[in-house]
Amino acid sequence: MKNTDYLDRLLLPYAGTFNIYMPYEIHGKEYPAYGYFFSSVEKYVLIREANMWTSDSHEHILFMTVEEVTGDTLQEVRSLLSEYFEPKLVRNGNQYPDKNHMYSYLTIAVLSQKAPSKEIARAIRRFKFEKGYLFNFRGFSQGRVICASMEDEKVIANYQARKMKKLYKQVFSDVHAGKKTFSRECEEEGIKPFRQEIK
Repeated sequence: MKNTDYLDRLLLPYAGTFNIYMPYEIHGKEYPAYGYFFSSVEKYVLIREANMWTSDSHEHILFMTVEEVTGDTLQEVRSLLSEYFEPKLVRNGNQYPDKNHMYSYLTIAVLSQKAPSKEIARAIRRFKFEKGYLFNFRGFSQGRVICASMEDEKVIANYQARKMKKLYKQVFSDVHAGKKTFSRECEEEGIKPFRQEIK
């Protein structure tokens, strides 16, 4: 199985709630896809003008395809989270996120042709990236790393991404079964993924 075929199927369940951008460029490097989800919840009394509080939730996911996961790959993942996702997508270059920010989940999905070594698998499971803002009054951001390897069809994730493993394991079965892919869905519906505006 090719990681590109796996990605094509994986994007379909995300497309139901996420805006999908293909491709996506960060610091001059192109990645095959990126997804963004936003939710806002409000609490008010009787009328909308009497707003008691608003809570905004964000999810960002970047998809990477690699031949093999190495120490350099994990360093790239950490750099993406600390130098791009957190400062630019969570804080928008400001000191803190917006006042209604509750949380931002920052996920890097690494789709590898080869199975990772035991050392790399251990490093993925132990990977941690978290940041709180103003003692969490402005919420927090949390890094999630998940890796699917085509060679052995296994999924490894850090603790924060553990609940995502079921979906990623299911995608292997879906690809083998020839189920509908994201590109086929787009073709049938006559839609296209979003294009990134490079600033």
